[in-house]
Amino acid sequence: MPKVKTKGAAKKRFKLTATGKIKRQHAYHSHILTKKTKKQKRNLDHSTIVVKANRKQVREQLCLR
Repeated sequence: MPKVKTKGAAKKRFKLTATGKIKRQHAYHSHILTKKTKKQKRNLDHSTIVVKANRKQVREQLCLR
């Protein structure tokens, strides 16, 4: 059996918490910020937990079975 490789893109985008949850950053906070309100940019700045619907795909990409 060959080694199971982690997706490089997933490595950069997701981190595991101490309790095993998967942390992610919000999208839409990297460019074209002039048309977004201060409130919108502030709320996009925080990290959040991956929702249950996407958890399985992310875990497979990170090779967490």
